Amino acid sequence: MNYCRDVACNVSCFNIIRNKTWHATSLQIQTKMNAINIQNLSKTYGDVQALKNVSLSVERGELFGLIGPDGAGKTSLLRILATMLLPTSGTAALEGCDVVKDYKKIRKMIGYMPGRFSLYTDLTVEENLQFFATVYGATIEENYHFIKDIYSQIEPFKDRPAGKLSGGMKQKLALCCSLIHLPKVLILDEPTTGVDVVSRAELWEMLKNVKNHGITIIVSTPYMDEASLCDRVALIQDGEFMSIDTPQAIVDNFAFKIFEVRTTNMHQLMADLAEISFVESAHLFGQYVHITFQDNDVQSDKLNAALIDKNHSEIEIRQIKPNIEDCFIHLMTAAK
Repeated sequence: MNYCRDVACNVSCFNIIRNKTWHATSLQIQTKMNAINIQNLSKTYGDVQALKNVSLSVERGELFGLIGPDGAGKTSLLRILATMLLPTSGTAALEGCDVVKDYKKIRKMIGYMPGRFSLYTDLTVEENLQFFATVYGATIEENYHFIKDIYSQIEPFKDRPAGKLSGGMKQKLALCCSLIHLPKVLILDEPTTGVDVVSRAELWEMLKNVKNHGITIIVSTPYMDEASLCDRVALIQDGEFMSIDTPQAIVDNFAFKIFEVRTTNMHQLMADLAEISFVESAHLFGQYVHITFQDNDVQSDKLNAALIDKNHSEIEIRQIKPNIEDCFIHLMTAAK
């Protein structure tokens, strides 16, 4: 489904006009609510259960991350929040509006970037932005100040067809189109997938600036290193949340000492670690293997002796601080 084209049609049919007038009393009531509330939400596709009775709340103005691999259920959840997909059971609400009953209201208040680039590739950069501004009853001139920091980077290419842009520029244009109507909630499905490292960093810096305007952001990513850029995260695997907390709290709650290990024969090292009785887990991280022991009182000297017995040389063993990926792997392994 081409979200942008379908939503543009729906929005036009429903004559969406953004209401810019807020009453003080309604603001006081709204500040007491979360921006997003999900209760016991499930989604099935035939025999496949993509979401399994998940619950979640996102505070107003929060930058919240869904962290997990492909197939974990991130896209299904975000499409439900964007009113593009009906849940099988459970409820979800944005700003107090139910995603099923109040989908027209929700479509007025959200900006949504799907995982695939879904703008009009044959329209220029400026024509795409103008189109989406018009659809939502806004103008570029009226809200230019809000997207200026992002749009200024692609404005020199405003007459270029969107389909001719680089991956990073396409994402910046899509973000501008999602923000031009000043949404209350921004929903981003893996916005940094497929873009270069520099563009990834730039996009996250842009999201921080968007957050500073009070917009609630929920973003999914398969990149574990991006978790630290969020206020809170949900680690998701096989349609279930394994942990919901701040990135630092998740790392602080890691109960095991963790060591990185390297020898001259890394291939054999993985096989040998699996045979050592006091090793709890071993996972390859770049040039090292991260391991935990079954007993936190075990010292690295014991592992060093065991590896010498297995004819390893130039052994390096160092205790390190766990990262979010260590925590994810541990939680995933424990769940199995």
